[in-house]
Amino acid sequence: MIVAIDGPAGAGKSTIASKVAAKTGFFFLNTGSFYRALTYALIRENISISDKDGVIKAAEKHKIEIINKRIHLDGSDVENFLRSDAVDAIVAQVSAITEVRYKINEQIQKSAQNNNIIAEGRDMTTVVFPNADVKIYLDASIEKRAKRRLDQGTSTKTLEEIKENIETRDNIDQNKEFGKLKISEDAIYLNSSDLTIDEVCDKVVTEINKKAN
Repeated sequence: MIVAIDGPAGAGKSTIASKVAAKTGFFFLNTGSFYRALTYALIRENISISDKDGVIKAAEKHKIEIINKRIHLDGSDVENFLRSDAVDAIVAQVSAITEVRYKINEQIQKSAQNNNIIAEGRDMTTVVFPNADVKIYLDASIEKRAKRRLDQGTSTKTLEEIKENIETRDNIDQNKEFGKLKISEDAIYLNSSDLTIDEVCDKVVTEINKKAN
């Protein structure tokens, strides 16, 4: 079974998907980490985001995969480097390049073969897994999303700076040429602004159980 969760930055997709996976025994496929791994590679190799051809070639060259539930870039564990401010600053631009999305989607789909998975991202329900068994669109107010990102403790930015960054990312994600963030017609809409993590998880698990039965 494939469970696909979409939503904007900071809506809690990773947290919810991870907890639901733990409750159901499904594998948590954090697809955003694939783009973050590529972005980390670009930074490490001094490839500018303005060098579109260079970015595309990097996407074609690098192998991104999940080993022992951690993201590996060309065989090396890079999980601890994926949520830096430097990666945050340009990952949306990297993921907005159509050719990059095609290549990354191939690697994501390969990772999902023959597994019960929960995948979260921006276009899981619309592009990557359009035939997913359960589709969720997880949303939250921008104030809540910024506060959650601040509380993660991985950013050195102020709350207002994080909010501005999220607003910029929302604009990019919603206006991509390919794989833009939108609500699938058959997705279940959940606004987590006033819900606890457990309450959201329970709602998602309920939908999974409905489909399983």
